Amino acid sequence: MTGGRDPVGQALVATPRAEFLPADQRARAGHDGPLPIGHGQTSSQPSTVEAMLRLLDVRPGHRILDVGSGSGWTTALLARLTGPTGRVLGIELEPDLCDLGRANLDRAGVPWAEIYDATPGALGLPDAAPYHRILVSAMARELPAELVSQLHTGGVLVIPVAGTMLRVSSSMRGLGITRHGSYRFVPLR
Repeated sequence: MTGGRDPVGQALVATPRAEFLPADQRARAGHDGPLPIGHGQTSSQPSTVEAMLRLLDVRPGHRILDVGSGSGWTTALLARLTGPTGRVLGIELEPDLCDLGRANLDRAGVPWAEIYDATPGALGLPDAAPYHRILVSAMARELPAELVSQLHTGGVLVIPVAGTMLRVSSSMRGLGITRHGSYRFVPLR
């Protein structure tokens, strides 16, 4: 991970993973691997999170959806990247993790970011769409049209699909999809 003038590196330095982990996992925060956060969910590997944030290319003022916000770490990182002129909406299916993520966000001091309870059977937050960026921290079997439809024209979706990280960009001409390596995540549900 880097710092300096690199916005992603700066966000990672300003938002330590340890502060978003359960107490029994904090000593392992520097481990470059997934760590359990409860309910069968994990805090993603830091190098994976960094790669996804770089693919997402967040800019100040963006409106972002964070699907599978877990402990709130990625939501807080996205908030650091958008700055206070942006807005980050995280969603999480596990109610206990929503509570943990909200508490962690409160401590992180990024009031332009919030975590909501996800609606079972629905993907995203379509009522608050469109989004400039959507980050998905769970593995889909196929590219979910329901999330693609929530992208702003010119928007970007980063999502692991069937073992491959995809960067999906929306334009007036349609979708552009690029592939960025093999990854493993908990299933998107």
